[in-house]
Amino acid sequence: MREVFGAHADRLMISSTKSMHGHLIGGTGAVEMLACIMAVRDGIVAPTSYFTARDPECDLDVVPNTARQAQVRVALSNAFAFGGLNAVLALRSV
Repeated sequence: MREVFGAHADRLMISSTKSMHGHLIGGTGAVEMLACIMAVRDGIVAPTSYFTARDPECDLDVVPNTARQAQVRVALSNAFAFGGLNAVLALRSV
């Protein structure tokens, strides 16, 4: 994240919903994208559930265990699947 976003990484919120819905094979990316759409639309960032301890080597703002209200103008949805099928979709409010 720091390599891509540089100093701006300090202003990013990182979240993953997979711990709440499990692996839905091909549907996981769609569910994650819905979480991004709702964050941009409703201003609520989904939490990373069951987050228990920060990695001391990672100082990013992971949204732990409880959703957070925030104005979200841009969101990235990362989907990394079996066999190297990867996609990153970007959303922004209009």
